[in-house]
Amino acid sequence: MMAAIEKDKLVWTLSRTGQTDVSISISSPLGVHRPQTLVYYALGMDVGYENPIFALLEVDYSESDADPSGEAFHEVKKELSYYELDLGLNHVVHRGRTTVDRTANMLFRVPGGNDLPSGVLCCGEDNISYYHVYEKEVFRLAIPRREGAAENPNRKRYIVAGTLYTLKGGNFFYLLQTEDGDVFKVTFDIKSGKVERLNIWYFDTIPVASSICLLRAGFVYCASEAGDRLLYELETLGDEHNEHVFSSDQFPTDPTETYNPPYFQVRPLRNLNPVEKVANMSPVMDMEVANLSMEDAPQIYTVSGTGARSTFRTTRNALDVLELVDSQLPQRATSVWTAKLRANDEHDTYIVLSLVNHTLVLRIGDDVEEAQHSGLLAETTTLGVQQFGEDCIIQIHPKGIRHIRTVPYNEEDPTQKMYGEITDWKTPAHRSIVACAANNRQVCIALSSGEIYYFACDYDSSLAQAEDEAQLDHTIHCLAMPDVPEGRQGSDFLAVGCGDKTFRIFNLNPRDQDHRILGQTGLMGLSALPHAIAFHAMKDQSPAGYSLYAHVGLHSGIYVRALVDEFSGTLSGFRRRFLGPAPVKFARVSVGGEPAILALTTRPWLAYTHPVNNTLALTPLNYMSIEAAWSFESASFKGIICVRGEDLRIVTLDDVDLSQNLSYEQISLQYTPRKLVGNHEQQVYYVIESDNNTLDAATRDQLKREQDEKVKEEVKSEEESEDKPMKTAEEEDLTNGELENDEETNGELLPVDFGLPKVEGRWASCIQVVDPVTEKAVIHTIELRNNQCAVSAALIAFESKDNDLFFAVGVAQDLKFTPYSFSKAFIQLYKVSPDGRKLEFYHDTEVSAPPLALLAFKGKLIAGLGNDLVLFDCGLKHLLRKAQASNCTGTRITDLKTQGSRIVVADQSQSVTYVVHKDMVHPNRLIPFADDTVPRWTTCAEMADYDTTVGGDKFGNIWIVRCPEKVSQASDESEDGQHLIQDKAYLGGAPNRLDLCAHYFTNDIPTAIQKTNLIAGGDRIIFWAGLQGTLGVFVPFESRRDHKMFQQLELLLRNEEKPIAGRDHLAYRSYYTPIKNVIDGDLVERFLTASNDEKASWAAQLDGAWDASSVEDKIWTMRLNFAF
Repeated sequence: MMAAIEKDKLVWTLSRTGQTDVSISISSPLGVHRPQTLVYYALGMDVGYENPIFALLEVDYSESDADPSGEAFHEVKKELSYYELDLGLNHVVHRGRTTVDRTANMLFRVPGGNDLPSGVLCCGEDNISYYHVYEKEVFRLAIPRREGAAENPNRKRYIVAGTLYTLKGGNFFYLLQTEDGDVFKVTFDIKSGKVERLNIWYFDTIPVASSICLLRAGFVYCASEAGDRLLYELETLGDEHNEHVFSSDQFPTDPTETYNPPYFQVRPLRNLNPVEKVANMSPVMDMEVANLSMEDAPQIYTVSGTGARSTFRTTRNALDVLELVDSQLPQRATSVWTAKLRANDEHDTYIVLSLVNHTLVLRIGDDVEEAQHSGLLAETTTLGVQQFGEDCIIQIHPKGIRHIRTVPYNEEDPTQKMYGEITDWKTPAHRSIVACAANNRQVCIALSSGEIYYFACDYDSSLAQAEDEAQLDHTIHCLAMPDVPEGRQGSDFLAVGCGDKTFRIFNLNPRDQDHRILGQTGLMGLSALPHAIAFHAMKDQSPAGYSLYAHVGLHSGIYVRALVDEFSGTLSGFRRRFLGPAPVKFARVSVGGEPAILALTTRPWLAYTHPVNNTLALTPLNYMSIEAAWSFESASFKGIICVRGEDLRIVTLDDVDLSQNLSYEQISLQYTPRKLVGNHEQQVYYVIESDNNTLDAATRDQLKREQDEKVKEEVKSEEESEDKPMKTAEEEDLTNGELENDEETNGELLPVDFGLPKVEGRWASCIQVVDPVTEKAVIHTIELRNNQCAVSAALIAFESKDNDLFFAVGVAQDLKFTPYSFSKAFIQLYKVSPDGRKLEFYHDTEVSAPPLALLAFKGKLIAGLGNDLVLFDCGLKHLLRKAQASNCTGTRITDLKTQGSRIVVADQSQSVTYVVHKDMVHPNRLIPFADDTVPRWTTCAEMADYDTTVGGDKFGNIWIVRCPEKVSQASDESEDGQHLIQDKAYLGGAPNRLDLCAHYFTNDIPTAIQKTNLIAGGDRIIFWAGLQGTLGVFVPFESRRDHKMFQQLELLLRNEEKPIAGRDHLAYRSYYTPIKNVIDGDLVERFLTASNDEKASWAAQLDGAWDASSVEDKIWTMRLNFAF
């Protein structure tokens, strides 16, 4: 059954046919329509093999709708209705209805069948009731309430999530969660298929979830709307417990009758153990992109979450790295390699380190120790090490090549010599080796004179030098050679990076007499000197599953990747990206069992295959800069060995989720964050936080002190009394007395785990200073008192105070939203300490309405008070009003942005208004001169340039409006703005209207928009964050040709890539207003995941002679040049 909120309900019958090839057929829908009926919840009941029955929570409002006095509204009853699908007649009938508690909000099915009762659990305010479709008897449980000094004993709870779990033998139980996060276990006492009573007791406390899933493997998944989602291991079922069990026998079946509510005491986790979490940024309340830590790329700072589980997050485009080993070296190392003794060895035996003036060889065993008898030269630096042939190792050094025939390693005799015959090949006089490349059967070296020598593996694994050699006129910077393909004797190609900024391909396996070894077959120009080259066969979308790729690192920090034709050696499918200001080096590694490339510059990057769509991805690592790295494989673990100065480290990426390219650092906050303001010079953020219906810290402390004093007095009186009073039986039953002396409850319970005490009408609010760079913690907190809540903030350097820095906070007292009311409103001013890490209260100013928007403007403070725009300067005891624009907008000002003398004022429901400030007249003037034509419920705004504003609204749209050129010029011409004042208002608004430039539906509510750049050297883009944790970008087009191609591709994919739910792409992106001047990048990137035949077919339909490779290149360039 599928039910609409009002009236309509449809029922389908699904049929399965076939034994091997099962096919599912869906019948035509059967309608069950009740006019003037609201549906709150729908559930399919478990009735075994009987006709299906559906249970719905409904309200019939027909009488209330016809009563003009409104009295019938208070008499409306909520009903539990049953609908039965008669399979024989193919008809749905209304089986019956039962009046339930008007606060009922959720249903859970009760298992039916053999000796099981069937029916539903109906959850409402402070109660859980059991109903059966054919029986009138009702069983009711009261939801236990928390005990505690700061807890309100009269506050009633709701069930917000839960799950049913069935055990072998027909037993079952429920885990039901309240809005506090407390989980209760509910069981049934059943006899002969009849319910005798219901039981409930406290199970554990976990974050409030929108859904809870109990898995057969013994894990509980908590899908939280706010904060990280958690996976718990179910250690016990909670049957052997010290909790008091409350049964339905203790409570009346009529919810209107009075009863003694049950109480319990919360405690740390006992039955559940957290084992894993899934990062979740929802809800994002505010965001800023900045480079506080002075890295290559800026970081994304967000405040998210609700209540005590709120966090300040630093988000980076990076993969997390697990460090396994950290050791000191005697000298600074420049390169590192690992090597096996034989070709068929499973694990590496040697770690070879090239130090400043010699080589250090380590042997890998149970412990890593220096190898004394390896045969490798230790008196010189090393350029390369490679396992060669069947049982040999070659060492390439500046003056030659050492070929070492190894012998089996005897672990019982570490003094045994580990090498046999040694052969040295020396370079010609006055020449040295400057670059080398090697695989298991081939070696190539480049000399300082520009010559390239080639060696192959002989039948006995010895080195055999080829007669042919190559002579280049330019300096050779690097060489690279692919691994030997399976079933071949050697690789076919050698890549050479030359000093003339070229990348050359040489032949190593001539296929006819017209070609020779080391004959040049390809040439490609580069934008800078090459620094490193690497070949690697990587997994992709090709029919073979793997393709050979060439990776080129330039001295300028640019990384180039190209697809190599394994037959001809030609290059195609070029991808370029700037990785950092330092030259790029490479290391071939393995991550998750798949080949990858580690690119080393100012920070390490990983080129790998995306595990979801098999496309090649490039993501930085959340790790320090590395000078050299190599793959590492021992009997204990696999990873990457790397060196940095005198440090030797081993890290692993095998446990990293490669589908997630974001890394998070979290700092816990006290309450729900509302806004963050950055002090970039001091590398700190100021966060204002507030929670409604929450007890503030001062009141909590006071109540706890009063309880402690009360307990001390009771203990003292008991000691003085000879007879200790006993609890009554009723008190013993309805309180969890067994936990009062439990050792786990002696310590204070953390609000992050158990939440904050709730009290209706109260506010808990504070200001916190967060250091996300050095201490990575909250370093200063200021609590607001007198039921005040912070609603806005800004950082201002007042000119009248010698540009001293102040932090302004908009505060409302006794704020209520429905209806909107408050007792007082203030702008509080705090002086910022010289180091930015402390705030000192300066003074406050009472204002006419809560200041929902504050902004630094020309050395003063501008504030939105209701729908008035007011300019303030700082006085000795109060803020001084300098200018005001009364009724500047239609409802309430929610955001302010400025450039020059222009202010963009965002209204709660009336889009944005452009205001100009005229300071050459006395008093100063704030003059609205242009507004929008569409009433937009604005949530955030940002000025893209002097005339253009990007904004978001609460319906999930992002739009761009622009002031007409003539209107913009006219607003800046006059020094007093007299002509703007004389202009007549148009339709109750400003004299002029803004033009709509672009409009796009994002399916998330934008909460912050910023014009910034996300990568080093990238152009500025529009970056936005959504309430549900979405991070998105809007990238400008730089050429009409690219725009035309993307537009045609989008139109093509709208028809070719239909969503499985049948939704129309154009209608979806035009949900609120028709889409305008925006290309759906998410849809266009579906081109990258298509098959090669589909790509070729779609590219052929584009104007402008595009092929699949060039279209892919444009899509990747559009993303990688601006974002990640």
